[in-house]
Amino acid sequence: MVYNTMTRRKERFIPREEGKVAMYVCGPTVYNYIHVGNGRAYLVFDVIRRYLLHKGYRVLYVQNFTDVDDKIIARASEEGRSPEEVARFYERAFLEDMRALRVMPPDVTPRATETIPRMLEMIEGLVEKGFAYVVDGDVYFSVEKFPGYGKLSGRSLEEMRAGERVEVDERKRHPMDFALWKSSKPGEPAWDSPWGKGRPGWHIECSAMSLHYLGMGFDIHGGGQDLIFPHHENEIAQSEAYTGQEPFVRYWVHNGFVNIREEKMSKSLGNIVLVREILKRYPADVVRLLALQTHYRSPIDFGPEALEDARRAYERLENCLFAAEQFLARQASHGAPVRTQREAELTDSFSEMEKRFEEAMDDDFNTARAMGVIFELVKELNTYLGEQEKFPTPAGPGVVSLGRDLLLRLCRVLGLFLPAEEAGEGAEQATAEAAPAGAGSPSGMPSAEELVELLLEVRAAARSRKEYQTADFIRARLRQMGIRVDDLREGQRWKYVGREE
Repeated sequence: MVYNTMTRRKERFIPREEGKVAMYVCGPTVYNYIHVGNGRAYLVFDVIRRYLLHKGYRVLYVQNFTDVDDKIIARASEEGRSPEEVARFYERAFLEDMRALRVMPPDVTPRATETIPRMLEMIEGLVEKGFAYVVDGDVYFSVEKFPGYGKLSGRSLEEMRAGERVEVDERKRHPMDFALWKSSKPGEPAWDSPWGKGRPGWHIECSAMSLHYLGMGFDIHGGGQDLIFPHHENEIAQSEAYTGQEPFVRYWVHNGFVNIREEKMSKSLGNIVLVREILKRYPADVVRLLALQTHYRSPIDFGPEALEDARRAYERLENCLFAAEQFLARQASHGAPVRTQREAELTDSFSEMEKRFEEAMDDDFNTARAMGVIFELVKELNTYLGEQEKFPTPAGPGVVSLGRDLLLRLCRVLGLFLPAEEAGEGAEQATAEAAPAGAGSPSGMPSAEELVELLLEVRAAARSRKEYQTADFIRARLRQMGIRVDDLREGQRWKYVGREE
C-alpha cells in the first residue's frame, strides 16, 4: 500500500509494468550546500528504492539537477563566478554529501541545461494547443485552460487566488499563470527559442526530463510536501495538457517537513543545518536512523537532542551485533541450528519478526514500525546471548548466527550497516578523514587502523598495570579525534564516529 497524495488515501501499489518501477524525484537547485530539510527527501526515497529492490522490482530511478535558475544567477553574482561554475561546484558538493549519507546514486541524473530542446518542444506544443500564450518574449501557461488545475493540492483557483501571495504581473491573464519560458536579461544565461533568447521556467524542467526518460504515466513521483504546490501541480497541468493523456503520474509520494527543536527549518528563522555539518558530528548511519524512526509523511525533529537519541539507539544495534560476533568467534562450531524448545521458539520468533518487518514496509513504507521490529529482534537476541553466557547449549551458535544474519539483513534493507562495497565512497569517508597521508602506500607506512590498534594495546597494558590515568588519557585523546573506545568484558572495541566539536 502506498499513500497517494493525489487521492489522499493509501492504495495498492500496481506499477505500470509488472516487475518494474519507474521513479522520478525532484533533484536540487545547485546554488548552495544541501541542508537536512532537503536531505530528508533523498534519504526517504533512497529507502523506498532500496525496499522496492528488496521486493524484487527492477527500479529505474531518475533525479534531476536544476542548473539554471534565478538563485544560481544571484549566487554567481555574489561569488564573482559564472552561473555554470556555481552550478557545477554545488552539484559536486551535493554528490559528495549523498555519498556520505550512503544514498544510492540515481540511474539517470539529467541536467536542466541539457534538456532544453525537449522543453522547447513541449512549450511550442502547449502554445499551439492554446494552453500557453506569449507576452514580450515570455511564455505563460494559462491555468484557466486546464480544467483539472488544483487536483493535486485540492484547491480551486479561487482559493489559490485568495490564499497565495502572487507577484502582480499585469501581462498575465490570470494571477496563477506560471512561466514556461523567460526572456533573457543582460548577462544571464540564454538559449535561442521561437520567442527570442531566454531560459526555461522551473516547472517545465521536471516535466520534460521525467517524460523523456520515463514516459507518460510513470509510477512514482517524489519530493517534499513543499513541492505539492505550485511545482507538482504545475507539472501535472503542463504534462497532461501537452500529451492529451492522464495520469501524468500514478502515485504521488511526498515526505514531511524537518523541524529543529520543534520549529520548522527555514532561512528566515536562521536554523538551517547543512548535511555536511551534521556528518562532522554524527556518523551517516545515525542520521539515517533518525530519519527511519519517523514515518516519512510525518514531520521530524533534527535537533541535537533527537540526534543524541538516535546515536544511543544506533549504539544498541551496534552493541548487539558486536556481542553476537564475539559470541560466535568464541565457539568452535555452530552446532545444530535448533536443539531445544527454547531455540525452536526463538527461531520461529525470528521468522515472525521478518514477516512483521515486511508488513510494516508494505504498509506505505512504515519505517518507524519496521525499526520497532528490529529493536524487538535486538532485545530477543541480547536476552538469548545472556542466557548462553550462563547456560551454553550446543545449538546456541546456530541460533545466534541466525539472529545476527537477520538483524544485518533487515538493517541493510534500510541502508544501515552496509558493507563497504555497497556503501561506496561515502563508507570510506570516516577512514579517509582519520588516515594519515600515504596510508596503505608501498612505502610501508602503517594504516590508521594499525596505529589505533597499537594505541589500544598500550592502553590495555596500562590498565593491566593499574595505570588508569594513562589509560583514560589515551581513550580521551582518541575520542577527541573521533574514535570511540568501549570497554567490554571481551576486551576493547573501537569505532570512528566523528570528531567532537
